[in-house]
Amino acid sequence: MQSLKITALAAASALALMAGLTPSAQAGGFYLQDLSAKQAGNAYSGAVTAGGADALWWNPAAIAGSTTKDLSFGAAYIAPKGSVDDTGSVIVRPGQAAASVGGNASSKDPIANGVLPNGSFSMPLNDRVAIGVTVTAPYSFETNYETGSWARYEADKTRLTTIDIQPTIAFKVNDWLSLGVGLNAEYTKATLNNALPNLSPLLADGAQTLEGDGWDYGYSVGAQAHHDRITVGLSYKSAIKHELSGDLTVSGLLRPLATSNGTTDGLSATFSTPSQAMLGVTFQATDKLALHAQAISFGWSEFDAITISGSVSQSIPEDYRDTVSLAIGGDYVINPKWTVRAGIQSDPTPTRDGHRDARVPDADRMDYAVGTSYQMTPNFAIDAAFTYVAFDKSTLSTTTAAYAGTAVQTAVVIKGELNDASAMVLAVGGHYTF
Repeated sequence: MQSLKITALAAASALALMAGLTPSAQAGGFYLQDLSAKQAGNAYSGAVTAGGADALWWNPAAIAGSTTKDLSFGAAYIAPKGSVDDTGSVIVRPGQAAASVGGNASSKDPIANGVLPNGSFSMPLNDRVAIGVTVTAPYSFETNYETGSWARYEADKTRLTTIDIQPTIAFKVNDWLSLGVGLNAEYTKATLNNALPNLSPLLADGAQTLEGDGWDYGYSVGAQAHHDRITVGLSYKSAIKHELSGDLTVSGLLRPLATSNGTTDGLSATFSTPSQAMLGVTFQATDKLALHAQAISFGWSEFDAITISGSVSQSIPEDYRDTVSLAIGGDYVINPKWTVRAGIQSDPTPTRDGHRDARVPDADRMDYAVGTSYQMTPNFAIDAAFTYVAFDKSTLSTTTAAYAGTAVQTAVVIKGELNDASAMVLAVGGHYTF
């Protein structure tokens, strides 16, 4: 019975890790905003007021009143850099004094480079109604701490993939108002591996690997209002309650933990990703120059806990805070074929000091973006954007326990820092009208 309890608690811990995965570079918490090369060029400052299929993620009203079919596609290459460094983490095995967790005390670039694809399509049904769909991967990333990292008991190898499919219908109410609504169907798959401590520091670590997936649903609504040279955009994306079902495999544990090796089925973790309320304004200053400002309020406090069910029931607090990102930027039309863009975005982390761990080495950041579009033919244009992301320094500080609630409970006190962190993002894409 003791070994069963140990296994179940290890599984619950692993599911908590899986559900709390954190991304790489481009937005706070575990949201990646690199979903359009065109919108990236002005740091997404004009995304909620933009028209066209590539803006559907931000505002389902973006295609209302369109007169042509619109196909948009692209991908972003994300290259984060930085180190996650130990500043005094310790492990407390049962009956033993606190000792250093050991291992490599500085993990360089643990967040993997990655490619984030996207695609959108829209078509008019008549002069007022249009339908469309956008396919994105807003929570996809991979982390890979080296074997023997100081952070191995919290995070080793992690892979998260999401596919969000948003079918949309939009309606042009009159000459100045457009409305839209979309359904967000989101598939999530995660694989996580992390180390488990044996009871003697002389023994090699064990390991656990968890895989889980599931489909979950939310919605998006939006509006755009146009008056003379001003466009106002307003949209809302609902929180999505996710439930990942998973299987856990434990290996490498030695007596008295050896009976916990094996696979546990039927576990699940329930958690919510945040709502987003977006407000933007575009001012057409001249025939060539458009200026943008946008604010996004993230309901990160909805990610307050992870609820575990299956062999064990447990609620794990996360204590994220709501945040607001702000962006300003502009587009300038050099000639009928060539447009250039630039923008700046501030994006605070939803993680709190005193609750930030090695799985979530997040920090406040600033994004600096430039971009361009070139109209190659009357129907086809290419888009490109480059973003430099500068992270603030942040501290890591948590206390966790392996085999919590058993006689062999092993506490791990994490103390660390995120240092010299930055990211470069290159986005390319195209859009075709017909």
